[in-house]
Amino acid sequence: MLPPRDTSTRERRSLNGLWAFRLDPQGVGRDAGWWRSRLPEAREMPVPASYNDVVPDTAVRDHVGDAWYQTTVRVPAGWSGQRIVLRFDAATHRAAVWVNDTLVAEHEGGYTPFEADVTSQAAPGAEARVTVVVNNELTWASVPPGYVEETARGRRQRYFHDFFNYAGLHRSVWLYSTPAAWIGDITVDTGLEGTTGTVGYAVHGAADQLDRVRVVLRDAEGAEVASAEGPEGVLRVPDVHPWAPGDGYLYALEALLLDDGGRVSDSYVLPVGVRTVEVRGTEFLINGEPFYFKGFGKHEDAPVRGKGHDDALMVHDFELMEWIGANSFRTAHYPYAEEVLEYADRHGVVVIDETAAVGMNLKLPAIAGHGPARATYTDETIGPDTRRTHLRALRELIERDRNHPSVVLWSIANEPESAVPAAREYFAPLFEEARKLDPTRPVGFVNVMHDAARQCLVSELADVVMINRYYGWYVNAGDLEAAEAALEAELNDWARLHRKPVIVTEYGVDTLSGLHSVTDVPWSEEYQERFLAMYHRVFDRVDAVVGEHIWNFADFATRVETGRVDGNKKGLFTRDRRPKSAAFSVRRRWRNDV
Repeated sequence: MLPPRDTSTRERRSLNGLWAFRLDPQGVGRDAGWWRSRLPEAREMPVPASYNDVVPDTAVRDHVGDAWYQTTVRVPAGWSGQRIVLRFDAATHRAAVWVNDTLVAEHEGGYTPFEADVTSQAAPGAEARVTVVVNNELTWASVPPGYVEETARGRRQRYFHDFFNYAGLHRSVWLYSTPAAWIGDITVDTGLEGTTGTVGYAVHGAADQLDRVRVVLRDAEGAEVASAEGPEGVLRVPDVHPWAPGDGYLYALEALLLDDGGRVSDSYVLPVGVRTVEVRGTEFLINGEPFYFKGFGKHEDAPVRGKGHDDALMVHDFELMEWIGANSFRTAHYPYAEEVLEYADRHGVVVIDETAAVGMNLKLPAIAGHGPARATYTDETIGPDTRRTHLRALRELIERDRNHPSVVLWSIANEPESAVPAAREYFAPLFEEARKLDPTRPVGFVNVMHDAARQCLVSELADVVMINRYYGWYVNAGDLEAAEAALEAELNDWARLHRKPVIVTEYGVDTLSGLHSVTDVPWSEEYQERFLAMYHRVFDRVDAVVGEHIWNFADFATRVETGRVDGNKKGLFTRDRRPKSAAFSVRRRWRNDV
């Protein structure tokens, strides 16, 4: 699915702004047909944004169920004769959409786009009423999973991931036009043969419309460097300028759909970075050169807007990552807004791209004392229905993001239970599907601390070992000497038993900004510095370690519980992006500053 762009044949109109909004805790709006007229008893709500923290009301923050949005758009008169499409970049966690009185789309999955052809409902020059009902309920069949509990005080959402269950229209909404004969999708695979780059391309669309396709590849200055005829082929680029970490060089691939007279029916321009990714032994190679990941697990999270995408915040976060010397991040624990990947493409930032499969480990709540132990993989919990949703989410992630050169590794899940035979049975088809959809990138998942190298039954399916470890925090809290020995012993186990690159995708400690101590006192800024320094010493002693992603870039919101003081405080930056002391010591390491 191609993101909307303005081209010589296409136009787009943003529907971002203030929409009418109403919660529906009783779930009556669908039966009452709220989409058929002006949304009753509505307040205004910004799009994009999570709705939870915009209104100072616990009933809004903790709402479970349907939430309704509505706006009116005047379709440009100049779109007469064009195909008209309504696109949502994300609606968390599922949505149904009406244009005027017609249901035009339904979608499950809160972090990937969906769209509908609304040519029949949106008349050029006329107004169209767009109504969306977004539902935030997590079930055993959703990704991430959860369940709704009926209590004396009403319905409560229970879930197993350690970040707040924000909901709403988190990303942009678009109305865009294409010609009646249009390009549906473009996929590219790139390679390097010495100083020559290769760009394999495939233009997709209606079969009877693809007889006349021309593609042109231009460099960053706009000069044509290669061209070809036909919907599939390989372009060769002598003296190629590769895309590389820290060097986000992009070519522009223009696909042209021609009519019988040779005139352009449709045009689409796709940015292309020419690079290769490979795992060789315990090395992770980009363009044949060993790459070491330095960066973070992150979250789309900020005060007021929650998970709502914000360009100013996005650029500020990337600037802070550049300041500290980071070269990469993981989209923990869901696909991020596509604007984030486009920015990473342009600036040479490396991305591990992850599905929303988090919280698939029912032994963790029991370990934390939050409930009885139960089996993770059953027909009643994480089972066949979950995997069907998971597979669909994986397909949508890869289909959306496979053209981004910044994405070098797919992460299928975060911290699932992986030491039981049912885990391998559950995950094997997901690894198979990922490789089928994209054979050009390595595939992995993130291993949880309690399923070590000798116990994990899923890591052998992966190309790269990714592990989250918290020696010195959840284990050996306050005893960094014992933590150091335990960490090094386990990393050596992974290196010896699996013989693959190891990326430590999470390590960190909750740290209260302004709390200081001269001894190893957890929650103090000094403890965070000493903790990270200890981990870095160990990483430097284990050759198989090819990456360090600190958890987390910035503090973030979680559900309310006594173990979280106004959220998770493991960030090197506060939630409003102020640096803690450890940010400066990490900057010295990552930038090689004295």
